[in-house]
Amino acid sequence: MDLTSPKEIRSVQSKFGFTFKKGLGQNFLTSRETLDEIVRATGQGGGILEIGPGFGTLTQPLAESAEKVVSIELDERLLPVLDYTLAGYDNVKIIHGDVLKTDLHSLIKTEFPDMSVSVAANLPYYITTPVITRLLEEKLPVESIVVMVQKEVAERLSAREGTKDYGAITVLCRYCTEPEIVTVVPASMFVPPPKVDSAVLKMKVLPEPSVRVKDEKLFFKVVKASFAQRRKTLLNCLCTAFPIPKPDMARLISDAAGNPSRRGETLSLGEFAKLSDLIYERMNV
Repeated sequence: MDLTSPKEIRSVQSKFGFTFKKGLGQNFLTSRETLDEIVRATGQGGGILEIGPGFGTLTQPLAESAEKVVSIELDERLLPVLDYTLAGYDNVKIIHGDVLKTDLHSLIKTEFPDMSVSVAANLPYYITTPVITRLLEEKLPVESIVVMVQKEVAERLSAREGTKDYGAITVLCRYCTEPEIVTVVPASMFVPPPKVDSAVLKMKVLPEPSVRVKDEKLFFKVVKASFAQRRKTLLNCLCTAFPIPKPDMARLISDAAGNPSRRGETLSLGEFAKLSDLIYERMNV
């Protein structure tokens, strides 16, 4: 069964009376080449935690490459479809649930004992940011996270400081992983076609954070505050977020990153780390 074929997709739709739900961001990939790129990015063997299998288009090649695949699907209507399209794969398990509410640590421990694990997902645009944020903040025992997301989101997640795409989620991504855009996927390669192009992003999970900080929670509070009002200077943003007098805050910024009039998008991870440590010391005198 070739689930990259629009004709096959229509046949499965007809068999199960399935209609796409725009609200669930259901756009199914029709490019075998892109599937192969995703499978290569996740690596051979081990376990794969898949988010949003849809008709099982990506699940099939993942199952042919991995030791075991566990897929979390939110839409209950897809469960009988997946039973049909994945009938020949005895190393696949489908879990009906919401990835944002699932205990992922427990799931990985239970389903993938003594296995290396990667995450693979074709994420609906409307939940991309919350899902990726959760995957990163949970510090899951996985080697990589390979996701197909809206192209501009992939560019934001992999951006460098000083660019318009650089933001708080970029810092989170680069703090935990090494992000890399694997390939761009035109909208025409989906059924039904979305309004924007997509991209496959691989985030290689780092064994340790890319920078060391004295207080991780404070580090991310500093980062989020720095991007809260992009047109404002770093000094004004941080004075709004922390109970530190303006002259003192200016001195801390100067010591960590130079000019207090800089904006958050110009700071590197190292500068954010140094600044958060100085704020931590100032608040714990």
